[in-house]
Formats: sequence, structure tokens, C-alpha cells
Amino acid sequence: MIFGIIGIILSLALLITLAYRGMPVIIAAPIAAVVALVFSGAPILASYTEIFMPALAGFVGQYFPLFLLGAIFGVLMTVTGYAESIARTVARWIGARNALAATVVTSALMTYGGISLFVVAFVMFPLARELFRVADIPKRLIPGTIALGIFTFTMTALPGSPQVQNLIPGQFFGTDGFAAPGIGLVGTAMILGLGLAWLEFRRRRLMANGEHFNDAGVGRGPGVRGGASPRRGDGPGAALAGSEADSATATATASGNGPGSGSGAQVKEAETGTSGAVMTPRNGVEAFIPLLAVILVNFGCTLLVFPALNWDYLQEEKFGAIELSSRAGIWAVIIALSVAILVIVAFNIRRFGDLRKAFVDGAKGSMLPIFSTASEVGYGAVIASVAAFAVVRDSVFNMGGNALVTSVFSTSVTAAITGSSSGGMTIALNAFGDDLKTLALDQGVSLEAMHRLTAMAAGGLDTLPHSGAVVTLLIVCGMTHRQSYKDIFMVTLVMPVITVAVLTALVSVVGAF
Repeated sequence: MIFGIIGIILSLALLITLAYRGMPVIIAAPIAAVVALVFSGAPILASYTEIFMPALAGFVGQYFPLFLLGAIFGVLMTVTGYAESIARTVARWIGARNALAATVVTSALMTYGGISLFVVAFVMFPLARELFRVADIPKRLIPGTIALGIFTFTMTALPGSPQVQNLIPGQFFGTDGFAAPGIGLVGTAMILGLGLAWLEFRRRRLMANGEHFNDAGVGRGPGVRGGASPRRGDGPGAALAGSEADSATATATASGNGPGSGSGAQVKEAETGTSGAVMTPRNGVEAFIPLLAVILVNFGCTLLVFPALNWDYLQEEKFGAIELSSRAGIWAVIIALSVAILVIVAFNIRRFGDLRKAFVDGAKGSMLPIFSTASEVGYGAVIASVAAFAVVRDSVFNMGGNALVTSVFSTSVTAAITGSSSGGMTIALNAFGDDLKTLALDQGVSLEAMHRLTAMAAGGLDTLPHSGAVVTLLIVCGMTHRQSYKDIFMVTLVMPVITVAVLTALVSVVGAF
């Protein structure tokens, strides 16, 4: 048994090392799984074909529509010029002198509206650069400012977020994307408030030390300095939004355009899924309508339409004898993104020929992100299958801890190991989800609260230095870890972890709110 535990530890270390050095996780995960299998004495080929691959296929089968539609929507918002129009409009409303808040709010608005995280990053960088130039704010703060808007509260805390991180817990706990709205809103306020406070503190301190926007030695954009070294990503641009703060550099790496290896244009094409000309929207209002469509349709389906319909037929065997609660969140986002895509097409029907390539680019761009994340899920299934893991699992539950604390802790650890919020959360919940749900019901813990805090926990330790999301954002902004990771670390890791710890303690005492 001791060899099995050593194998798991070495396997995790190898996964982190390979990922950190830029090997695509779709390759690194099965290699790391082999190490655990060898030490446990389990059959390698049978474990690969009968455990790893079914788990991978299950994740793809469940979430592929979200990745596909999210990718297409993100590319359409880019090529129509809607994303850039939104960014400039919000920045104008808030004012260039409030560059930090303008960048965060604009990034958050587009992310909550369903645009791919990395599409938002590429759209926001040139705007943030101009805002920071006007305000003479050191440009090393740009990555952290964008990260606060796209990698934190809009991804996991805000109720109804279309990000996959907000939907995964529902598949295990029978909840929907609007679970525990009170906790989510308080968590949003804490992360946003603490994050902005840190960024403002850093701005004042750096400027007091004489640092300005145009100081030498600070990057000027993607590919200019080649600053960050290659590391893991789960794929760019396209996942349902979001997918991902977890999926960053794999496409660029796989195509030879990985970190430090290609021009900014090459990286941008790999990340956004398109290199075509960008259209010009007729007016600023039009650009916001697809975002509003995602938000309103998601809300309406989840809370109004679905509960009013008869779903008795779902109990039939051909539909898997499922409950509506296990699918409502995913179905609502699928409908919302589909409606938003149709809205964009309707507004630009005369230019449909220009949009056709966006559909192709989006479809292509959705493949690597979902298969990369699914590969991590397959890895987690293999680890969970070895005998040594049962010892670890039983020891966790034999500690007699609170279900909420156990869920938050296990999700945080796996997200840290994989550098992926969605992959880490899926691995943890595949291993512990049923037991956690049973334990929560026995202890009277709210499943909605557990949904919200588990999702938020996944969005904390996932942004350690080896995270593909971190690496790609630094490349987009032309920065290195040395220049900008400190601020990313504070706003995407420290502040969310503090928030989750406080809210977990509060909910444990007073219950869900």
C-alpha cells in the first residue's frame, strides 16, 4: 500500500512538472497516470481503455455543447467588433482616470455575458494599455487587473454565471447555476473589493517609488519580449467561457505557437480562433444585446420556464431516468448561448458570409480545451481507481469533518495540483461527490451553499505559477512572472482563498443565506 501512495505522489509531481514545462495536458495526464499504475501494480492497458478513456469521454459527452457554443459565441463577438465596442463603451462611462476599475468592470461584464475568458483577455489588453497610459499607471499591473475581472468572481461566485466552473457542482449536488445567491453576491463583493483595494495599494506604492507607464523593461504586448517560459495550458480561447481560466496555452503550443515561440499575431490567432478582419458595429447599444440575451435567457430558463414544464418523461430509461435538477443548469446555458448566437447572426445577416468562418474557427477552437480538461478528468479517474487512493479517501472522511469544509478542501487541493479549476473540481467531485452529498444531507448542510463554495474554492489555488491561464495572460500582456505574477497571485489566489475561508466559517455557523 505504501508503494501505491508513493506512486500517487510521484504521479502528481510528474504531472505538475510536465505541465510546468509546457507539455500539453492531453499528453501529460496519461503519462502521469501510468506512474501511479506501475507503483500500484494495476494493469496499464486495461486501466487506460476501461477507466481513463470512459471518464474522458463522459466529460466530453456532458460538457461539449457548452465548450462548442461558448467558442463560437466568443469568436462571433470578436469578429463583429461587439467585444471591443463593449470594452470602449464601459471604459468611457467609468472614465480613463479610473483605469483599474474600468478594466475590471469591463472584463467582468463580458465574462459574465458568456464571452470566452481568453477572448476577453485579448480584447481587453489593448484597451487597458491605453487606459493605463492615459492615467500613467505602471503597466505591470495590467495582467492582475484583467485577471481580477475574468478569473475570479465572474467565473465562480456570481449566481447564474455561464462559466463551466459554476455548472459542474450542479451535476453532483442537484443544484443549478443560481445556487446560494446570497453567498455568491457576498463573495463577489469581497473578492472584488479586496482585489481593487490591493491593486490601488500597488498603484500608489509603485508610483510613489517613481514607476510610470513607460518605464523601460516592461513588456509591450504578446510575443514582444518572450518573457514567460512555456508551461501548461488546457487549450485556448474558446471554452464556454471559461473555460477557462484553466485552458490556456495548449493550442498555441501544439501548433508551434506556444509561449515564447511565436509572434503576437500567431498567439492571438491561436487563442481567439480567428485572424480575420473585425467588423464595426452600427452602434454601441447593439453590442450589449447578445450579452443581455445570455444573462436573461439563462435566468428565465432556470428559474421560470423549466420549473413550469412537465419533465416526467425524463424518468424513462431512454433518457437515463434523470432528474431535471441534474441537467437544468447546462440546458439553460445551452439555450442562452444559442439564442445569443442567433441574435448576432440576425443583426449581421447581410454580412453572414463574413460570419461563416467564425463558426468554423469556433468549432475548431473548442476541441483542444475540452479534450485537455477531459484528459485531466481521466487522470483523476485512474488515480481514484488504485487501492491506495481508497486509503486516502477513507482517511479524509474518517476525520469526521464538516461536509462543506471537506468539499472546499479537496477541491482546492486538486485545483492547485492540476492548475485547473474545472479539471480539479471534476476530479475531486468524481472521487468524493456522492459521499459529500450524503454527508451533507446527514449533517444538514445546504447543498446550494456547498455548490457555491465548492465552485469558489476551485477558483483559488488554480492560479499557481504553473497554471496555463496565468501563463497565457502574461504572454498576452507581454509580461513575465517576475514583473506581474505577484499581483495575479494576490487578486486571483489570496483574495478568493480568504473569501472562501470566511464564508465557509460563516455558513458553518449560521447556515446558507
